[in-house]
Amino acid sequence: MLVVLLTGCVNGSGDSSTAVRSPAPLTSFKDVADYIREHHKLPANFITKKEAGQLGWVPAKGNLNEVAPGKSIGGDRFGNREGLLPKAASRVWQEADINYEKGPRGADRILYSNDGLIYMTTDHYKSFTDITKEGSVPE
Repeated sequence: MLVVLLTGCVNGSGDSSTAVRSPAPLTSFKDVADYIREHHKLPANFITKKEAGQLGWVPAKGNLNEVAPGKSIGGDRFGNREGLLPKAASRVWQEADINYEKGPRGADRILYSNDGLIYMTTDHYKSFTDITKEGSVPE
């Protein structure tokens, strides 16, 4: 009986890879914001700058897609030094790249706080749009 079960796991090409596929990387404002709202963290396709560096990422080379295919930079702390995002005594902001495919990082970022706020910027932190509520991401 065990042989039948193992044989049933082999696909038509003869290898034993599973039919389960990793989900496609979430990279859009809407998809990442929805994920953060539901899970209170970034999707698995995000890695910190430190993690990327350990894989060989050199920001000036724009080589993230070469050293970490399917990954985007995210999860690092955002200081909010300019004070453009709402402040609270214990609030901590984190940031993540949005719409990254390859090459140098773009200007699109999502900012999310430990108390549930979510903001977006398309101009590299010059202005922000509150997208905390579901359905609030502009088209």
